[in-house]
Amino acid sequence: MTGCAVLGLLGSLVGLAVVGAVEEEQEQDAAPAGFATTLDAKQVPPEFGPWIERAGQQCEEVSAPLVAAQIQAESNWDPTAVSPARAQGLSQFIPGTWATWGVDAAGKNGEARPDGVADPFTPGDAIMTQARYDCWLAGKVKKMNVGGDPTRLMLAAYNAGPGAVQEYGGVPPYPETQTYVTRIITSMADFTGTEQAEGEAEGGGEFGDRVVANAKKWLGTPYSWGGGGPEGPGRGFAQGANTVGFDCSSLVQYAVYHASDGETLLPRVSQVQVTVGEEVSPSEIRPGDVIGFNLNGSFDHIGIYIGNRQFLHAPKTGDVVKISNLDEPYYAGRPQKVRRFG
Repeated sequence: MTGCAVLGLLGSLVGLAVVGAVEEEQEQDAAPAGFATTLDAKQVPPEFGPWIERAGQQCEEVSAPLVAAQIQAESNWDPTAVSPARAQGLSQFIPGTWATWGVDAAGKNGEARPDGVADPFTPGDAIMTQARYDCWLAGKVKKMNVGGDPTRLMLAAYNAGPGAVQEYGGVPPYPETQTYVTRIITSMADFTGTEQAEGEAEGGGEFGDRVVANAKKWLGTPYSWGGGGPEGPGRGFAQGANTVGFDCSSLVQYAVYHASDGETLLPRVSQVQVTVGEEVSPSEIRPGDVIGFNLNGSFDHIGIYIGNRQFLHAPKTGDVVKISNLDEPYYAGRPQKVRRFG
């Protein structure tokens, strides 16, 4: 069993006693994978939005925000783009790959029905082919005996080819591929909708918004057991010894600390974090509130609510800082505590 946030003896807020606690990370085979699926349609060209929404429904591994972030990285929304390597269109398919995977989903004139030709320069065709290929790659890397986050592996396979992922046992050490993967996962936050859900309290206030912003900038950062703190990502120990990143409670600690301009330093472990600040009913949760989950007999996991039933967190070893949904079965049935700061 490994841990979400650690340290047997940890300092806490000024005036709080040192606590003895070891947090447990989510079970490796139980936590759900993937990222938030809600697209902020205002962040994409309106003519592409419906296709991106549709593409995000093709398989559970490929969400609409991921598709949008990938298009931005590939072509910067230029449907006529051609790279020096002859990659074409919004999704930058080389002719050989397109010949195998190309989908006729739309007309060249923008009609939402096939025109008899699969064309990489037709946005609807390109976007739906991108989703089809992403889904296939996601399935392929799952079958490989390699470690790492499945989404990062899928994106690496899109950029460098699945053979390179297999050869290196993970994301290849190519600078272009490393940058590509990190850029997409990080920019997914820009395309993720946080619209108010029906019956949800409006906004999180200025402080809550700052908490969310300080956490979102670390999307895609590796999980590191015992790593990170108010100063940013750090090297952990035990299973986190070789990884620079955050665990669940250090990410929360960082976000609240910087939202408060260094005035509020939370305890280091989630079991204590859920005992400080203002207690809030889960029915009144707002963006920027901190939400703790009782996963294994104590409040051993914690994240930051961002709105629309979504929260941002550092889940477990082998994963990254990402966005999940409170309605996912793994979280929905767990006891929760909500705290507000600022």
